Amino acid sequence: QVQLVESGGGLVQAGGSLRLSCAGSVRTFSGYVMGWFRQAPGKEREFVAAITWNNGRMDYADSVKGRFTISRDNAKNTVYLQMNSLKPEDTAVYYCAADYSSYIVNVPIGYDYWGKGTQVTVSS
Repeated sequence: QVQLVESGGGLVQAGGSLRLSCAGSVRTFSGYVMGWFRQAPGKEREFVAAITWNNGRMDYADSVKGRFTISRDNAKNTVYLQMNSLKPEDTAVYYCAADYSSYIVNVPIGYDYWGKGTQVTVSS
């Protein structure tokens, strides 16, 4: 069982930046795809970004391309989401997800393990 813990959320003004972190309970995420999703009140959970641990292949939702960057730290077994130029519509609970796979999937059902989420609020 993989346990994921997100951190780094908070309140920020529009145009600001935040960096989310996701640490896992496994010894290594080698062989996993790591994803970030978000869910705003009254909306479905949506894909934000993902990265394959082994070769660093990345994918992003169109709404965050050019503003968000996903990365990983092998030594710390941690995945990050750097969020720049934040907008009020980025306000949501952000979830880290993991799946033992070589392929990026951009829907929640494609991931077996989830963190509890961290709140990101962007004020206008």
